[in-house]
Amino acid sequence: MSNDQRIDYIELNVADIARSRQFYGDAFGWAFTDYGPDYCEFRDGRLSGGFTTLGEVRSGGGPLVILYAGDLTATLARVKAAGGTIVRPIYTFPGGQRFHFADPDGYELAVYTEVPGK
Repeated sequence: MSNDQRIDYIELNVADIARSRQFYGDAFGWAFTDYGPDYCEFRDGRLSGGFTTLGEVRSGGGPLVILYAGDLTATLARVKAAGGTIVRPIYTFPGGQRFHFADPDGYELAVYTEVPGK
């Protein structure tokens, strides 16, 4: 399968790379590779991206990044335990459920799961 015209990489400007690593590692189990003091790559097992301190933090802006979780309730608990703020609690939409959260820099992301039979 070609990666042409598919999301390939996501980059977030953050205030503190160590804090972002800790949050996303604790909440989602992501793996990381450091490339100097201003850049860290993350991998979720399917998609890669990066944290950088070289740009302005743009919390609350840009596209909504949506993650998938098989167990939405357990993932919400991990996000809260890792220091995330729940912006919108679990709600149902056609075919699934999701919640929105803000990471330590204020980026809003969502996590969804499919509802069987919908």
